[in-house]
Amino acid sequence: MRNVALLRGINLGSKNRVSMSHLRDLVGGLGYGDVETLVQSGNVVFSDDDSADVAAGRIEKALRKETGLDIAVIGRSGAELAAVVNRSPYGAALDDPRYHHVVFLDRVPDAGLAEAIDRERYLPETFDVDGREVYVLYPDGAGRAKLTHAFWEKRLGVKATARNWNTVQRLAELTT
Repeated sequence: MRNVALLRGINLGSKNRVSMSHLRDLVGGLGYGDVETLVQSGNVVFSDDDSADVAAGRIEKALRKETGLDIAVIGRSGAELAAVVNRSPYGAALDDPRYHHVVFLDRVPDAGLAEAIDRERYLPETFDVDGREVYVLYPDGAGRAKLTHAFWEKRLGVKATARNWNTVQRLAELTT
């Protein structure tokens, strides 16, 4: 089974530096096979018999032990990523996929917390909370976006990390 681990907030400037070769070695050292990384932002794909959530927890603990960094790691299976791509309310209708992001959550949030968010307040950004994912459109780009992973963590009480649509699609391809 192919899984992906999504690391939050690594290699942004000089903070939380983790080389992709070190990450591949760390994941391989946990017994996972066929380890590969995608871009420098902490996407690692691997084969294993563990569930994606169990693997993410093991990787998070190993990172803390080996690097001293407290980095959230969120896991998804290849089947879950394929479902994320298929469920997107925006994917097929986009002229430019750079403005479409998926925020991956560590668990399904309380529905009442998601429903309480005033959508009008964040326009022109729009979003759709669907299970353990939040689909977000940033028509003005993600650089000054309000609906960041930190927003979702605070508002929904979850751990979160975001990926742009191109990366989500590429990760889904690597896990099939």
